[in-house]
Amino acid sequence: MKKIFLYFLFCLPLLVVAQKKELTKADYIARVKANPDSVSSLIDLRRVGGYTPEYAELQNLYNTLGKKVKNSKDGKEFKAYLKALSTVEIGKQAPAFTQNDTTGNPVSLSDFKGQYVLLDFWASWCPDCRVESPDLVKTYAAFKDKNFEILGISFDRDRNSWIKAIHTDQLHWKHVSDLQRWQNNVGTLYGVKSIPQNVLIDPTGKIIARNLHGEDLNNKLKQVLK
Repeated sequence: MKKIFLYFLFCLPLLVVAQKKELTKADYIARVKANPDSVSSLIDLRRVGGYTPEYAELQNLYNTLGKKVKNSKDGKEFKAYLKALSTVEIGKQAPAFTQNDTTGNPVSLSDFKGQYVLLDFWASWCPDCRVESPDLVKTYAAFKDKNFEILGISFDRDRNSWIKAIHTDQLHWKHVSDLQRWQNNVGTLYGVKSIPQNVLIDPTGKIIARNLHGEDLNNKLKQVLK
């Protein structure tokens, strides 16, 4: 399944170059190491992370870049992104936040203290998010009475489209958004640059899993919701 990526790197023009073969993660790593003084290495570094970026790996590669690249506008933005990733690794306490629901009322992560909660990052305009909706609805039905909740965090900009998708897909759990699309404050806080993504948090507020979907998510919930 394809995921929607935000190659936010970082207001840079992307040059389309014909390739004989699709580049692998190893190819991108090699290009970063070979071009430490090129701002374009930040684009390759983002591609190394892909859909499931690993903070330690990206930080180590970022450390190999030259000072000029690190001190550039895009380099500083990537550094901020790395800082966000460092705070949402598995085992860390989930960063606190508050955002408004569809009626304009504030919802805080702390409202879910004592429960398992899945932060589901999605958008009405994201095809893969909508394809996942039926599975997520089934998961919620199976576990909602077992100390499990979902909090949808939308990357929408249009309020009506957001609310329509919630009703159409029958997503009967809490939803929040600041209607800032990729600049969603919670998305930025959690280092989310592609959707759909999710974060599973335990009753103490600790992150225990990331990006589990379908049966993988169900199996994890069966394991922890005993």
